Amino acid sequence: MYNAILLAGDQKNSPLKKEWPFNKALLQIHNKPMINYVVDVLNTVEEVDKIVVVGPKTELQEKIGDKVSEIIDGSGSIFQNIILGLNYLGKNKKTLVLTSDIPMITKEAIQDFLLQTKKFEADFYYPIISREDNDKRYPGVKRTYVKLKDGTYTGGNIFLFNPEVIERFAGVAEEVLENRKKPWRLVKILGWSFMIKFFLGNLVISELEKRVSNLFDIKARAIISHYPEIGTDVDKPSDLKVATKFLSLNN
Repeated sequence: MYNAILLAGDQKNSPLKKEWPFNKALLQIHNKPMINYVVDVLNTVEEVDKIVVVGPKTELQEKIGDKVSEIIDGSGSIFQNIILGLNYLGKNKKTLVLTSDIPMITKEAIQDFLLQTKKFEADFYYPIISREDNDKRYPGVKRTYVKLKDGTYTGGNIFLFNPEVIERFAGVAEEVLENRKKPWRLVKILGWSFMIKFFLGNLVISELEKRVSNLFDIKARAIISHYPEIGTDVDKPSDLKVATKFLSLNN
């Protein structure tokens, strides 16, 4: 069994702010708050035990209060919000972290990711999705991709980690999380040699796993997911149009 932390903090720099000035998690899609799609799916995943949402408690309480274990007021920092979630959940179970802006997420996508993590003993698991899989499922949707020697991938909006190693991330966690959609900045953290390889397209997944593992003194593992909904978030008006259309066809 796993615990889950659902991040619903306000994203001040989101392009959606111009059209939706309130917390993005409460963005209405077919008269249903976006976060509810994620919560409803999480509640169908048998492997998930407790669900904690970190965000504006007063606003979220009436929407999802009876669907989760607890709602905790967030601090505004992604890493600090994860810590707040762990303070409630404890550190005795591997914990799944998700953002609240992935309304197209499915039970199958989450379970496949969790099942794949069981094949490897690690402290940190992060899903990556190939450009081919993403274009096949959501043609025309623009995502941030990284070209590796193994292929071209985009990152997911969930990850699984061992809470007992959270302190090892403290030094650079904020920088990593804030720049998670800017690959060149993330690679820069790994060192100049990796940055050069990145721009030449010579990096391989196993090299990145090893470097991250050594940098944080943990065992890190990339999980290739064939479920693009794990990496397809609603971050701009065009994403909202795709989600609205897709959820209309599949609900």
